[in-house]
Amino acid sequence: MGPQQPKKDCTSSNNQDIRVRKNSAEELAMGNQKSSLYPPVNVPTQFQSTDRKQNIMFVMKDRQKKDAEINPIGLHKRRRRFIIKKSPILIAMNNSSLNLPLLKSEDRNNNNWKSLYQIQRERKRIMRDTCSKYKSNNRRIITPYHVSRIFVEDKYRILYCEVPKAGCSNWKRVLMVLNGLASSTKDIQHNTVHYGNYLKRLDGFDRKGIYHRLNTYTKMLFIREPFEKLVSAFRDKFEHPNNYYHPVFGKAIISRYRVNASKEALRTGSGVKFKEFIQYLLDVHRPVGMDIHWDHINRLCSPCLIDYDFVGKFESMEEDANFFLHLIGAPQNLTFPRFKDRHSNEERTTTKITQSYFAQLSPAQRQHSYDFYYMDYLMFNYSKPFEDLY
Repeated sequence: MGPQQPKKDCTSSNNQDIRVRKNSAEELAMGNQKSSLYPPVNVPTQFQSTDRKQNIMFVMKDRQKKDAEINPIGLHKRRRRFIIKKSPILIAMNNSSLNLPLLKSEDRNNNNWKSLYQIQRERKRIMRDTCSKYKSNNRRIITPYHVSRIFVEDKYRILYCEVPKAGCSNWKRVLMVLNGLASSTKDIQHNTVHYGNYLKRLDGFDRKGIYHRLNTYTKMLFIREPFEKLVSAFRDKFEHPNNYYHPVFGKAIISRYRVNASKEALRTGSGVKFKEFIQYLLDVHRPVGMDIHWDHINRLCSPCLIDYDFVGKFESMEEDANFFLHLIGAPQNLTFPRFKDRHSNEERTTTKITQSYFAQLSPAQRQHSYDFYYMDYLMFNYSKPFEDLY
């Protein structure tokens, strides 16, 4: 194994912010290399940069022209590949297929299966109604970014949108077993799940492959009460040693929001308080960007663009997960794992624990936090976590 990577529950290897920053840096470096190929001209300093850019542009255009004359077919193919890769996928509103398998004939007399199936219909109805009310798009444009968090399992034709702190590690284990990569979920280590790259992402396919899978595979996501999900992420990332979140997020948060911060805290970024974390979250001018572990589910999975067939909840994880596995015809000996592989000696984040963290905030901060996640509360039919919220 190579050097250990930063430990993140559900990695954001396709994170757009990181990708944009990386591309910008590479473009800048290439620009510097190109400009160094041309010797300086004895003209006033203020005109050197402009002339150098013009020279580069003329040379590039001249090269493109020569390439086209020499190999017009090759140039056409390159342009065609670029257009296919960059063009968005257009899907008419409410026109993509719903692919939730029907109950088997022997299950239709089973009251438990019938009840769970009806719950799915109701969850999807609320989600669609919310989208219709608050989203005014007449057509949907789905780009690779919108499907970058969706994992693909081709054998059982499943698309799973990864929501951090909502059972995503164990769901990836299940997908790996379904795909024949392991015989049991217990055999798969945490780092293998997140850093092994055994599972394919939907944005790794071409336009035709993405469109085909969106319209024929069973699309599912699992969600969690937003405040509980937020506290779970805070406990995991800031209350335990972490060589990514402390230096990247912790240092910026402490520097901005803590009065008279110690040199040690500013140096390490350790010891972020929940109130400081909420100040960062609600700040429109955050000192550091968002992260998938506390981003909106509405943004991570784009449920108003993608018609999910199955919506499970963390609060009823075992029942919902095993019902889904039953519907897709998974092997009967495969059930959703219940173990907690990170900080296993620590109690899971519960409603009671969540309330104790939010009790540290002022009423205004609780209200603003609720407003921040309002669409998630509305779309997935979660009740207000505190009585004084409006």
